[in-house]
Amino acid sequence: MENGASKRQLQVARELQKDLAEIIRSKGMAAFGGAMVSVTEVRISPDLSVAKVYLSVFPSSKAEAVMEQINENSRALRGELGHVVAKQMRIVPELAFFLDTSLDYAEHIGELLKK
Repeated sequence: MENGASKRQLQVARELQKDLAEIIRSKGMAAFGGAMVSVTEVRISPDLSVAKVYLSVFPSSKAEAVMEQINENSRALRGELGHVVAKQMRIVPELAFFLDTSLDYAEHIGELLKK
């Protein structure tokens, strides 16, 4: 198992990633100032009570504003998620959002390799 996560943790994380991606996609790019927001990874605690959600924002220049907006609306996002996963999970995990900078890093490496 990756990072010692149980099979259940991995299943729940995958399901949450899919559901959150759909919720964010349904809001449209206009909701995030024209930025494209992707859910790149979800990691869930062993007791399934806390989910760390990693987001990729394009263009990265809008990342700070988007993350601020997502964090301000995290309770509403958790509420929407609750409606989607109500039948599968007893409790909806707390959501903690983080910026996934791996795309920026890969782009930077690509730029360096071009030189």
